[in-house]
Amino acid sequence: MTNRDERSASRGPRRADAHWSTLRLRDRIAPGLNVLFVGINPGVQSAITGHHFAGFSNRFWKLLAESKLVPEPITYREDERLMEWGFGVTNLVARPSPGIDGLAPAEYVAGWKILERKIATFRPRIVAFVGVTAYRAVLPLLADVPVGPPAGRRPKGDAAAPVIGPRPQIVHGARLFVLPNPSGRNANYTYAEMLDAFRALRRYSRAFRSSNP
Repeated sequence: MTNRDERSASRGPRRADAHWSTLRLRDRIAPGLNVLFVGINPGVQSAITGHHFAGFSNRFWKLLAESKLVPEPITYREDERLMEWGFGVTNLVARPSPGIDGLAPAEYVAGWKILERKIATFRPRIVAFVGVTAYRAVLPLLADVPVGPPAGRRPKGDAAAPVIGPRPQIVHGARLFVLPNPSGRNANYTYAEMLDAFRALRRYSRAFRSSNP
């Protein structure tokens, strides 16, 4: 067993023995990413495993592969590999929960302040909110940021909701993009619509990278 294996083995039992509500996920982040994915907050399974989008019904990893954002299928246990392809992942709220209903407005505000500092530090080209709820939560806090041309479409049945796709705001040079929440609990979008949105992100990120080398 290598030193790395020994460290991993020693971390495992301590994480398993801890109550999931006290656990926090480590960001997969690095300077100059093409896309930084931002989840709402970790679910219980993610907290327990220490990996992002680890819920049994979460389609995030399947959507990444089928949209060809990544060149090969990977699972949540390989989330560290995202950075090989210029992607990273973090959460708006660090505290895990079984669902988002128990999150307080103040947690979103505090989470945005932390996220904004990460964007300023690591300078991703695109910040992709994984879920309309995450974007809607920070939208009131974006009143003073620069804007570009709006784009995208509104979710079905909610004329006042933020759109899926590119957003006009620019945060520390990063463009914003909104994806549907890939959780199995999300009944607002079909899988085909989710896949369309992830494919749109692939096209948008490639076009943006070409025009901003």
